[in-house]
Amino acid sequence: MAPSCSPINSLHVAVIGAGAAGLVAARELRRESHSVVVFERNTEVGGLWVYTPQSEPDPLSLDPNRTVVHSSVYDSLRTNLPRECMGYSDFPFVPRPEHDESRDPRRYPTHREVLAYLRDFAREFKLVEMVRFGTEVVRVEQDGRKWKIRSRNSDGVSRDEIFDSVVVCNGHYTEPRVAQIPGIDLWPGKQLHSHNYRVPDPFKDQVVVVIGNFASGSDISRDLTGVAKEVHIAARSKPSETYEKLTGADNLWLHPMIETARKDGSIVFKNGKVVQADTIVHCTGYIYHFPFLNTNGYITVEDNCVGPLYKHVFPPALAPGLSFIGLPWMTLLFTLFELQSKWVAAVLSGRVTLPSEDKMMEDTNALYAKRDANGFPKRYTHRLGVVGQAEYLNWIADQIGEPPVEQWRNKELEDGYVRLATQSDTFRDKWDDDHLIVEAYEDFLRQKLISAIPSQIFG
Repeated sequence: MAPSCSPINSLHVAVIGAGAAGLVAARELRRESHSVVVFERNTEVGGLWVYTPQSEPDPLSLDPNRTVVHSSVYDSLRTNLPRECMGYSDFPFVPRPEHDESRDPRRYPTHREVLAYLRDFAREFKLVEMVRFGTEVVRVEQDGRKWKIRSRNSDGVSRDEIFDSVVVCNGHYTEPRVAQIPGIDLWPGKQLHSHNYRVPDPFKDQVVVVIGNFASGSDISRDLTGVAKEVHIAARSKPSETYEKLTGADNLWLHPMIETARKDGSIVFKNGKVVQADTIVHCTGYIYHFPFLNTNGYITVEDNCVGPLYKHVFPPALAPGLSFIGLPWMTLLFTLFELQSKWVAAVLSGRVTLPSEDKMMEDTNALYAKRDANGFPKRYTHRLGVVGQAEYLNWIADQIGEPPVEQWRNKELEDGYVRLATQSDTFRDKWDDDHLIVEAYEDFLRQKLISAIPSQIFG
């Protein structure tokens, strides 16, 4: 609905998580005159971008009582999309400062550069003062028309507080999804999820099967080729006859999915090929997980569909007191975080109104019906895709009176995904869309977001 002329409400709002979503949520909520407390279980901002060499004692991360390591970043990780399309609208992700050798000016920088950007963002907008570090949210539940949060600090001391609203920004890269493989219980080799992969060294001279061929699967496979004897990728999306030696390494093969694992240590692929493997690495994604959230069964996670949620953000019966930032994927994530945050902040202040609960449920059910009619599984509910993400982001922008997402930004996403799929070994260092880089930086200059095009951009 269009922005309303109602008096502005100033609410007491809890934000769960101080990663890329939680930081911009805190900023937008404060801009809308709300008082904000951000709960962050780590000791610094950055969320998933905070690298640690530590991994979990359970390599598949299936033990519910395990010690959880919240980072899924591996040492060699670089971004999947160009930096200029990744940043927030008024704080572009450009190389800065120009002469700091600790920074990575490349178009596809390392995870360390993304973390440095988020630290810069938090510093620029004075966000850290809102964050309670070392504080984990252990329970969220309704208390009349308000919300009660129980948190626990690093000393183990618990505390209950009441908020008008809770914004969930806890990310979804901690609870792994693992492939189901016939015969795996008798297979004698090692298994781990990419969540626990950090460096290739432990796999020296091994034969490794990597399940998954999207971003992390492709990255980790190529990371392993430098030390492993052989690396075999099992890709669910490939036809059963697939058998391809991939370019860029002499020990890397692409297969369809695994048919079975045998107790003699062999892995049989659907193309009939058999390898004696030492380790399987599951690069099979993650599941949404909200162990702290108690809604008496109203919000469920079924086959990775969180629902019911109006436009992936508001549960109709609990809106606007409870909201979720950052669930959709295959999109411009930081742009998504920012626009969703602006929408939530404006709804809470009364500047923008939501439809009735019935109308929101009707819209949500229509989304599910469309998904089913198109033959997509439930786990694709929050997958936006190149076309869908532009429509979705522009819809939110229209709700809050913001301009649509820049065409160059959408085009960089589209071209970036094509390169990732077709030239996985070179896409971060070779491209043919310099005109989009120029358009982006001219846009930043025109808005006075930068004073000059950094010298590192075109050498």
